[in-house]
Amino acid sequence: MICKEFYIMDDQIRLHAKLEKKNEMEKCPLAIVIHGFTGHMEEDHIIAACHAMHKAGLATLRVEMYGHGGSGGNFMDHTLFKWISNAHAATDYAKSLDFVTDLYLCGHSQGGLLTILVAGMRPDDFKAIIPLSPATIILDGAKSGNLLGTPFDPNHIPDVLKSKDLELSGHYIRAAQYLHIEDGIKRYHGPVLIVHGAADQTVPVQYAYDAAALYDNCELAIIEGDSHCFDYHVDQMAEAIYAFVSK
Repeated sequence: MICKEFYIMDDQIRLHAKLEKKNEMEKCPLAIVIHGFTGHMEEDHIIAACHAMHKAGLATLRVEMYGHGGSGGNFMDHTLFKWISNAHAATDYAKSLDFVTDLYLCGHSQGGLLTILVAGMRPDDFKAIIPLSPATIILDGAKSGNLLGTPFDPNHIPDVLKSKDLELSGHYIRAAQYLHIEDGIKRYHGPVLIVHGAADQTVPVQYAYDAAALYDNCELAIIEGDSHCFDYHVDQMAEAIYAFVSK
């Protein structure tokens, strides 16, 4: 396996990236793989997803978003608008690689929400998408006035949203209020695989059922007894990905 570690630039922000490919010269599909809120590219479920892609013959491009992992920006200042811009930069980079035959997009949690949104913005670029535990609950929470378990007035957004362990800029809420998951879903008509743990306490599994029902062409893999990050059956998550991309 060939592994290259580098940075992709999005305006003035450096995005930490890793490209993994079986053969230097061979043409193949590539999957962009994105972590979730507070996450990074070296988490077990992210690596397992990549290994499933490699097994199916895909290269992978793991990218850390604004304020996360080895990328630039402060966590507190990140928003979905900034992540969308980052994802566009990663996609443009992937499209510039001469070995790439098809592009896939895969993201976990907030990265899964990002996957849905970005696929709707540029549906012609992705052969298929794979949201893992997509955190569509974020958009609901921003609109209803509860994020990170912290209530707030959605009509009078605080400058800083504080929870026990984290702080977010009010701009995070403002961005999320203006995004609608239905807009992303209705514009993407390619194959979709949503993988979700039945015992997810962070994003209840009903959100996965609701999103899947809105797609034209969606498979839903529910992992019984598993958590938001697939802590108990990550092998089943990986197998669902392998089966989907192998078709």
